[in-house]
Amino acid sequence: MAQVIYGSEVSKDIRTQLSEQMEALRGAGARMPKLAVILVGNNPASLSYVTGKEKACAQVGMESELIRLPEATTQDELMAVVRRLNEDPAVDGILCQLPLPRGLDSAQVIREIRPDKDVDGFHPINVGKLHLKEDGFVPCTPLGCMELLHRMGVNPSGKRAVVLGRSNLVGAPVARLLLNENATVTICHSKTENLPQVCAEADILIAAVGRAKMVTAEYVKEGAAVIDVGINRNEQGKLVGDVDFASVEPKAGFITPVPKGVGPMTITMLLKNTLKAYRQHEGE
Repeated sequence: MAQVIYGSEVSKDIRTQLSEQMEALRGAGARMPKLAVILVGNNPASLSYVTGKEKACAQVGMESELIRLPEATTQDELMAVVRRLNEDPAVDGILCQLPLPRGLDSAQVIREIRPDKDVDGFHPINVGKLHLKEDGFVPCTPLGCMELLHRMGVNPSGKRAVVLGRSNLVGAPVARLLLNENATVTICHSKTENLPQVCAEADILIAAVGRAKMVTAEYVKEGAAVIDVGINRNEQGKLVGDVDFASVEPKAGFITPVPKGVGPMTITMLLKNTLKAYRQHEGE
């Protein structure tokens, strides 16, 4: 039976450490780290996400600013807001909540955010730094996956790792992070042949395809570390992952659940990235 690793508990530990660091800065009379979040339009899911980010900042004592823009905002108006935040010395991290309303170019916005304030890790310069093994900002969900692996006591070096999914948000960056830690990495996708067989060779299996309960026991090697990034709704509206937890848990060595797995780690890594940006800006 697998050891279940709850991201909610790991996240709580990290946030406690962040709170202590915020308290130390406040006690020293220092400027506090600040995250600025841009929300365009009234997408309920996006509003929920940014509210969660605001609450997380408040919980650890970090400053945050939510800039809400109407649905009818033009590209030029949005870019002007990004440029204002780029030049604001009180702002350490900037993110623009995606997806944007139709007609707005998210790629252009991401490129406009200064790389040293790109705490989402999506700017091409930060993507390049990840692939060159240089210090930059890494997307928060892949960073959370790696943190959970380390908490499992799993050292990727020399291990066979399979990443199920190749998105630029999760699959590609987490594969690169594993490779940077000397894992032998295979990226699988919709065109991969003999998919269950390939996945079953993995010591580390990262599932990030967005298909509910796709990964069953036949995909999993005995004793493997399984990280489930999927967030799906089943027919009953219940939140489920990409992994069929019931069939995989008896076979895996470690497994993350959905919910309370990778999800809570994403915002926590965003807070860590913002503190990192702050320390760079302060020359620490």
